[in-house]
Amino acid sequence: MGRWHPNARGRLEQAALELYGERGFEQTTVAEIARRAGLTERTFFRHFADKREVLFAGAGSLRELLVSTVASAPDSVGAIDAVVVALEAAGSLLQERRDYARQRQTIIAANADLRERELIKLASLASAIADTLRRRGVKDPAASLTAEAGIAIFRIAFERWVTDANEQDLPKLIRESLAELKALIAGDRRSLSATAHA
Repeated sequence: MGRWHPNARGRLEQAALELYGERGFEQTTVAEIARRAGLTERTFFRHFADKREVLFAGAGSLRELLVSTVASAPDSVGAIDAVVVALEAAGSLLQERRDYARQRQTIIAANADLRERELIKLASLASAIADTLRRRGVKDPAASLTAEAGIAIFRIAFERWVTDANEQDLPKLIRESLAELKALIAGDRRSLSATAHA
């Protein structure tokens, strides 16, 4: 029977981030990650399918949180507001791991394959949210538009959050991004209305 290693997953994650930052993602091997964590390669593969998964392992939990929060929103809440409540819930969880999020984002930004994987993850989240909105009775294209807008709001807020020096919290930045989008849409409606009356 193998030895039990407390918080092996966390140790592997930390070792991987350190090595990706020091040597680059491509140059880092699973063996090096395991060695840095004081564990074996076999232990690494018990927790992660490959070295990319260290950076994307939380995607399933994030999708679950977003879907369940949108699904449980009261019927009286509008579609975009239900999505933003879900994004704020995700933001609150991420808030506790800001340093990790910053390190992760730097690593992803430096690698084209990882950037592509991140875009696929975001598209998958948008698809899951759109499906949940449809189950709530939101028709297409509104369900798809709302889900995509929600993910855009999240992405812009997240980018500000990991690069901002002022240390604003992520849920607040998500709310601000929604407010900016609503103001933009309202402004476009006003200018369209003014053009129509001219």
